[in-house]
Amino acid sequence: MNLPSPAFYSSELMQAPIFVVDDEPVNLKLVERILGNEGFRTVHSIQHPEQVVEHYRQVRPHLILLDINMPHLDGFGVLQALKQHSDTPLPPVAFLTAQNASEYRVKAFDNGVLDFISKPFNRLELIARVKNLLALEHAHQALEHRKNDLEAMVQQRTEALRKTQLLVMQKLGRAAEYRDHETGAHILRMSHTAALLARELGCGDNDVQQILHASPLHDVGKIAIPDHILLKQGRFTAEEWAIMQSHTTLGYQILQAEESELLTLAGEIALHHHEKWDGSGYPHQLAGERIPLSCRIVAAADVFDALLSQRPYKQPWELDQALAYMNAQTAKQFDPAIMTAFNRRIDDIVAIRAQYQDPAPNTAAPADTVS
Repeated sequence: MNLPSPAFYSSELMQAPIFVVDDEPVNLKLVERILGNEGFRTVHSIQHPEQVVEHYRQVRPHLILLDINMPHLDGFGVLQALKQHSDTPLPPVAFLTAQNASEYRVKAFDNGVLDFISKPFNRLELIARVKNLLALEHAHQALEHRKNDLEAMVQQRTEALRKTQLLVMQKLGRAAEYRDHETGAHILRMSHTAALLARELGCGDNDVQQILHASPLHDVGKIAIPDHILLKQGRFTAEEWAIMQSHTTLGYQILQAEESELLTLAGEIALHHHEKWDGSGYPHQLAGERIPLSCRIVAAADVFDALLSQRPYKQPWELDQALAYMNAQTAKQFDPAIMTAFNRRIDDIVAIRAQYQDPAPNTAAPADTVS
């Protein structure tokens, strides 16, 4: 039998730990000597099969040479015990046996055994099978490492794309602020309040984060509203009001992108955040739970902060006055379930307002970070 040259096998393979399990000390010494003479340096001989699991906990071998017929626990029993106590797939297993009966071999293959090494041992056959099985395990481990590396690379690039997307959305939201009365602080307060309400209502972490990052674009459609209407301090004419209301559909048109879950949500919020629970809102007069939950949440968070904020056309309301209005609008403008959560977390909502205060004149708005 022609064996590959030693150079074919890496030193890493020759250092790979090997378990040899046999109740006969003579067999253990023989296998250990054959493999040692060939250059294998980490051969673990185990005479008592019931000790294999304990050895396995301490050293994870790259190959197990396992006798079938042993007292107390045969080779099949050892295999079963290893599978029960291992949280990862077992390395290649080869049975050491003088048995040639087909039922033994079929049962062994059914239990994951990859090869048989016949007794009495043929030195060249033993070496060849050991090297081939180790090479197989080495290739398997290399593929697993490569798979893990690729998965990590995909995760890194996905995270980079996510952060880029969030940054672009934040910049787009900031562009909308420049055309409106709203400040960056209002956007931060509103979005963090919306996220808090979403969590209080039982939304999962991903949905909470999506609402946090999508809600700042709720008024992005105002970019397309003419200044003489957007910045008007008096009452709108019927025609002007219709144009002002169109910021919802314009925002949806700007943001709609089926390939992006976050932009899809932002478009949904932009379109429906002025709908009201009783159906008197716009643009589609949706009512009750026909209004998406995200939009019902943002509506409450947005109106509350707007009431407490100064605008060119109004002075800020007092907290008690704003709370009274919000509760009076329960089941009219606002979802009752959201208002229940709102009142339950009012102290935290007020704390958000204190954290993100409006900037003093001629100073930059408070910055949020991509996360």
